[in-house]
Amino acid sequence: MDMLLFSLDRDTSTPLYEQLYEGIKDAIIQQKIAVGEKLPSKRKLSDFLNISQTTIELAYAQLLAEGYIASKPRVGYFVEDIDELPFIEKPINSTPTVQKKRTYKIDFSPGKIDEDSFPFTVWRKYAKELIDLHSKELLQIGDRQGEYELRTQIASYLYQSRGINCTAEQIVIGSGTEQLMPFILRLFDDTNIALENPGYSAIPRNHLEHVAIPVDVDADGLLVDQLEKTEANLVYITPSHQFPTGAVLSAARRAQLLKWAAQKESRYIIEDDYDSEFRYIGKPIPALHSLDQNDKVIYMSTFTKSLMPSLRVAYFVLPPTLLARYNEVFGYYSATVPRFDQHILAHFMKDGHFSKHLNRMRKIYRKKHDKLLSILTRHYPAIKVSGDVAGMHVLIQVPHEKQEHELQQIAIENDISILPISNYLLTPVQLKRPTFLLGFGGIPIDKIEPHLDALMAVWSIDKH
Repeated sequence: MDMLLFSLDRDTSTPLYEQLYEGIKDAIIQQKIAVGEKLPSKRKLSDFLNISQTTIELAYAQLLAEGYIASKPRVGYFVEDIDELPFIEKPINSTPTVQKKRTYKIDFSPGKIDEDSFPFTVWRKYAKELIDLHSKELLQIGDRQGEYELRTQIASYLYQSRGINCTAEQIVIGSGTEQLMPFILRLFDDTNIALENPGYSAIPRNHLEHVAIPVDVDADGLLVDQLEKTEANLVYITPSHQFPTGAVLSAARRAQLLKWAAQKESRYIIEDDYDSEFRYIGKPIPALHSLDQNDKVIYMSTFTKSLMPSLRVAYFVLPPTLLARYNEVFGYYSATVPRFDQHILAHFMKDGHFSKHLNRMRKIYRKKHDKLLSILTRHYPAIKVSGDVAGMHVLIQVPHEKQEHELQQIAIENDISILPISNYLLTPVQLKRPTFLLGFGGIPIDKIEPHLDALMAVWSIDKH
């Protein structure tokens, strides 16, 4: 299915079905897909691209209408001979428009990291050592669960840092949470998954729209009482630092949640521990997985925050009870993370550089975190701050008569990017005040105050 691995941009105004249609059409015209070749079924392509079957149906329908593909009832869609297609004249001087992701002068996005602090010299050293004739075996396809050397390092790191006792055999590596979540879901025949509300927006909800069950969160995390009243057999949760509210799942609710999972064989908890490395108040929160006595927690994490978003390395740890099922379902699968990248990361971790980098970044992000809170407390006391115990963003409630979308638009018009909490709601909720995620990870420490002042100025909030 690699032939249909297109880059779909969810941040552009171009509909996903139109992007998919254009991608398949171009592949047919350029003969990247052979005449007579069968296209993937809507269900398979939905799982593969993390988009809804309706989106695929619209794209296929347009290709069918224009004659690029033909439909065989109860069999599928097949590529037509391009030579038989009618010639469509295009203006000679037409220039294709490319939708580029907009960049902003000031960016409070929660996913940004401190670029200046990345250890380029060390990373380059390992990259240069690997790109050599002695590493020629890395040109071949590797282990479908990811390189064993990297999985061994991850298992060691999880034991030392999160109290998780697992083996390399339990770990599966993939290119991001968005790819790994559908893998986990396919391990279950009947999937009713509960998601935190508000919750992580990168979960591919398009193909979960009929099974996703929203469960509210409060200051103590997920409302387990509410979960118990649902038909969910899976729950996706960020217990150590709930995204986006920053709540920490209380000890009582942790015990209650583990008890809920243990009551039925089909129930499992998916724990996303996406930024546990960066905690600024109190002791590190134990991973839910480390408290689990019944093999009911599927642990998931990523190197997006701790190293770099572009590395695209994430992983999950399967309970031993699900390993046989995984091998049965994904016997055909090939790992999507380049082997060279995996080995660079493995060597980086093995030689202690990852731990050193984390220690350094904790100090840097703590300084930024403390400066941000100090500015808000001293100069903008009317702004209510929450979710400030960990991570690389805080939540701010803004005392304003305008709605969230109006304030966001004002910011955009002034070249400032900031995301409202409504972006992460599964169901509409009436908020008392407009609430935003204020990310500070990617902002230089000396720019935090002027950037914050600029945001407040465009919102007409006076500095004290």
